[in-house]
Amino acid sequence: MRHQVVRMAVHAVTVALLVFAAPLAVLTWTSLRSEERGELERAALAAAVHVGPQFTAGDPLDLPSTEPDTIVTVYDARGRRAGGPGPDTGGPLVAQAASGVVASDQAGGQLVVAVPVVSAEHVIGVVRAAAPVSLVWQRALLGWSILATLAAGALAVSVLIARRGARRLTEPLGKLSAVSARITDGDLAARAEPSAIPEINNVALAHNAMVDRLTHLLERETHFSADASHQLRTPLSALLLELDAARVTPPELLPPVLARTEEQIRGLAQAVDTILDLARKRPRHWLGTAPTQPLGQVVDAAGARWHGRLARAGRRLIAQTRPDIATHPVPAALVTQVLDVLTDNALRHGAGTVTISARDAAGTVAVDVSDEGTLRADADAVFARGASGGDGHGIGLALARTMSEACGGRLIATRRTPTTFTLYLPAADEA
Repeated sequence: MRHQVVRMAVHAVTVALLVFAAPLAVLTWTSLRSEERGELERAALAAAVHVGPQFTAGDPLDLPSTEPDTIVTVYDARGRRAGGPGPDTGGPLVAQAASGVVASDQAGGQLVVAVPVVSAEHVIGVVRAAAPVSLVWQRALLGWSILATLAAGALAVSVLIARRGARRLTEPLGKLSAVSARITDGDLAARAEPSAIPEINNVALAHNAMVDRLTHLLERETHFSADASHQLRTPLSALLLELDAARVTPPELLPPVLARTEEQIRGLAQAVDTILDLARKRPRHWLGTAPTQPLGQVVDAAGARWHGRLARAGRRLIAQTRPDIATHPVPAALVTQVLDVLTDNALRHGAGTVTISARDAAGTVAVDVSDEGTLRADADAVFARGASGGDGHGIGLALARTMSEACGGRLIATRRTPTTFTLYLPAADEA
């Protein structure tokens, strides 16, 4: 591209120089020829002043000195040479001047000017001044050489400017190409630098925005498998326990076991759908599209799901909702997943009784999940993906915060001892 820009600039300057140089060369030739004619006419007039009436009687002529290449000749009224070097007969130009007008033309390789000598209103003679046309050509060639030199200098300067401009134009594009190559090789952190050229800067900004968007999409796709496996791990373990129990259950007692199994399978499907929708949709879209249920039902369902698991671990579970907010509508799928993550976290890393309680918090709804343990990690660091205080994968709390934000809420660690995580949900009118 750099060579193309330079080539286009050189072509443009060359055409411009030709457009201006051709008329200028013609104008130079015309001007020099007119100037030489004027000099010859002045030399002839100067000589005519020294030609008096008495020269017709044979008196000698005293002509003024002229340029070495200028020949001044005096002719009588009949065109015969009366003084000075030159042809013996004046020819057509002298005859024309004898009629009382100044005549000029090119003849025999010379530029000739003939001026009449007038006395008592009569033409008594003619002064002829001549110079070689080669003098005009020499001056013209000198002028054209100067023009050619100036044109060559202008062309050289234009090449330098074009190369500098091409480098200024192509250097940001080269950097952008290098950044694209790095991204192609897997360096998703590479970004294009801003440019002083607005058009290229707009391309760089659009390129960076595109890479940011693609990186975000890749991260969401990458996180989906990890989030799905995390959310399915505990329900699958519970499902396996139910299936093991079904093996030794008498036939007449199988319907309740199968019903619980069916409910757990539905929960698995709902978890997958929730995480998949979260990976595909923007968070703000959840507020208007997610199905809702009363908060009391969601909290009670969480208590029913986790009561048996905590009991098998020798732990107690309390699930309670204040009556004034029990009917508050919430995005059931997301809140369910958040409560499952927090309860599983309390089961794995906490101690003592686990409490799920919903309350009104100054116009918003707060759902607390607490246990009797102590949070040793930093309250904000625990939500970073990959952070884990034990044998976990560092996915659950990060996923729970993402889900909280998707339903318009906020999840924070409110107390270190006893460990308490609080999910703040928008009020009914805001939701």
